[in-house]
Amino acid sequence: MEEIAKRPIRDQAREVLDALRAQDDAARTGYFDRPSSQWKYPPPLSPTFLDTLTLYNDRERAITDPTTLILIDEADRLRINSLEQVRDRFDAGGVGLILIGMPGIEKRLARYPQFYSRIGFVHEFRVLSATALRELLEKRWVPAGVLLPDAGLGAEAIAAVIRVTGGNFRLLNRLLTQIERILEINDLGEVTPAVVHAARESLVIGQA
Repeated sequence: MEEIAKRPIRDQAREVLDALRAQDDAARTGYFDRPSSQWKYPPPLSPTFLDTLTLYNDRERAITDPTTLILIDEADRLRINSLEQVRDRFDAGGVGLILIGMPGIEKRLARYPQFYSRIGFVHEFRVLSATALRELLEKRWVPAGVLLPDAGLGAEAIAAVIRVTGGNFRLLNRLLTQIERILEINDLGEVTPAVVHAARESLVIGQA
């Protein structure tokens, strides 16, 4: 994150230094093209390359790491050396840490007392209830970048989505993405139960 925060300063420094270099080259060319009787050393640049570089280096050093929260997905796949690096970063202070993993991750982490003692709490994400999922779909929620018809999903299509996903949010994300593809490929303008089932058939999600 710190590198991202410093990127605008570096880009600006590059532009200013390139402009100074072009100015210096133009001045030198102009002076050197004069007759020998009129030639003299061109005046120095103001500000100089060194002054400009020092200025932007000071600005860059003044930028502190803006990271306040680190989220690590699939944390259950981390080896002990990686976990120790995460622990060291957390111990440095000033940064919150969230580990996301498959069920049972807390049991694996419990084998490392030095790490596990720093865990404040464990939260288990459960599947969405049918009521919560229906409310979400009625509000026409879709994953980022997915476009569905303005009319949204009808009651029958919503019921089909609930049956297929069983409240699994990740599966809901994949299914809606695939529904968009089915509509586009077949030039359809409505999400029907048939479209939902066609999208399901193209995903590896087991039996409904």
